[in-house]
Amino acid sequence: MRVNPEQIESIVLEGDLDFETLLNESENNFEGGSIQEGVIVRIDNEYAMIAVSGAKQEGRLHLSEIRDNDDKLLFQEGDKIEVYVTQSNERLGISHKKVLKLKKLQEKIDELSKGFEGVVVEGKITKKNRGGYVVEFDGVDAFLPRRESALREDGKSIGRTFKMSILSLDPQTQSIVLSRKQYLDTNEKMMEEVIQKLLAQEEVYQGIVRKITSFGMFVEVQGVEGLVHYTEISHKGPVNPAVLYKIGDSVEVRVLGYDKDKKRLSFSVKAALEDPWKEIEKQVDLGDTIRVNISKIEPYGAFVDLGNGTEGFLHISEISWSKQVKHPSEVVSVGQEVDVEIIEVDSQKKRLRVSLKKLSPKPFVQFLKGHKVGDIVEGSIVKVVDFGVFVNLGEVDGLLHNEDMSWDRTQRSNKSFKVGDQIKVKIIKIDEENEKISLSLKALEESPVERFAKKHSVDSVVLGKVIDIKDFGVFVALDEGVEALIRDEDLSPLKKEEIQVGDEIEAVVAYIDNRSAKIRASVRRLSRIREREQLNNYNSDTKMTLGDLIKQK
Repeated sequence: MRVNPEQIESIVLEGDLDFETLLNESENNFEGGSIQEGVIVRIDNEYAMIAVSGAKQEGRLHLSEIRDNDDKLLFQEGDKIEVYVTQSNERLGISHKKVLKLKKLQEKIDELSKGFEGVVVEGKITKKNRGGYVVEFDGVDAFLPRRESALREDGKSIGRTFKMSILSLDPQTQSIVLSRKQYLDTNEKMMEEVIQKLLAQEEVYQGIVRKITSFGMFVEVQGVEGLVHYTEISHKGPVNPAVLYKIGDSVEVRVLGYDKDKKRLSFSVKAALEDPWKEIEKQVDLGDTIRVNISKIEPYGAFVDLGNGTEGFLHISEISWSKQVKHPSEVVSVGQEVDVEIIEVDSQKKRLRVSLKKLSPKPFVQFLKGHKVGDIVEGSIVKVVDFGVFVNLGEVDGLLHNEDMSWDRTQRSNKSFKVGDQIKVKIIKIDEENEKISLSLKALEESPVERFAKKHSVDSVVLGKVIDIKDFGVFVALDEGVEALIRDEDLSPLKKEEIQVGDEIEAVVAYIDNRSAKIRASVRRLSRIREREQLNNYNSDTKMTLGDLIKQK
């Protein structure tokens, strides 16, 4: 008499596991289910008809049960075949696969009968019934009673795989009973012992990857699982574990620690490896040129593989001297081999920065070899800012400030310019220390001050109209469209508080600066000049000669 696990699983277990009841309910004929020998009497497109000795009718067997992996039939008409037979509503239930499954179950029971105490299996819950769950492991079905499952009654356990202990097995009924509760209780005690042992020994352990997540991977060492956080996988930095590992892979780890409250064991892969930064610290120095591979590109720069499990960083500002590079991919690509210069090494912070542009000639230095102040150059506007526009002159940019756009104050604006415009300008200043180039558009024309200087000189009398009053003086408009500043100390004998915009002031030219296009005038100086003239005139009228004195005598 045979009893399958489906019969066992249907019993609601109360108190001890009572298999005797199950046995008594099973009759000694194929109505209760048994393995019988039958003969294939007919095969059609979908079924094989099986004649079973002692049965009043033939049973129907689906052909899928007797086909191999290549979809070929394993039996022909007239062949004998073992089938599992059940009787239901005067109809025969026929199954060949169940015979194979029961035989495999018998083999597993024979294998475990030598000693199943402490044996742990990993089984998948395939379905639920009144008494518990059906669990499949190693190709056989076993029973997991509800009270031994330690599972919630929410139906979410179906299809999941758990570790369980073998609670009992019965060769007579061909049944295996499992207990997840016993496994958890035993495993918890065992884990505590193993964890304490692992913590006490600072060694490198061999582990197996059991699960991979977005935040790391779980590795089993000596029967206990610990988390390897994604920051503890590589010396390169945070990495996606799914890229480097798969479930079942063997990996060496070191124990980082154990959180008793959360019962969480932490492992590290990179701690089990030799620190490559110590090697870097010994072998390279600032200014060294090394060959690397571009391993990853981001909008802000590129990561380079140093070849020893570590990475360096190439910032976008260190890729090219040209400021026109908007993305690293415009210059480099993943997998490309390039020579770079080391510009920073910090083994403690595990940081290494490199530069690609430093190995190429500096554009500013090259520009100086062929240009000087006063040169007229042509370029295109690459950027418009509030204070002016930047003009690209090849490999370098120069600034055309609003003040240098026109001699006319009303025309000093960048509103008439846009990116891409071609423009001809004059170099008026080169700051070698800060690598800045100042450009001028108005310098291409003769300044109003230069035209004014052709007609006027220092001490020339001029008449100006007040256009602005500042704390330090008064600005007046002169001929030729120029302005002049009369400082407060040069206004005397005029009183500043009595001067208004629009007033006309007579003064003399005190200073002309063609280079900076500035003119200063002075009322005080005009007053002194006129005083000297009056004194000279007076002296000339009253001056006596020697002859006049002799005549008087």
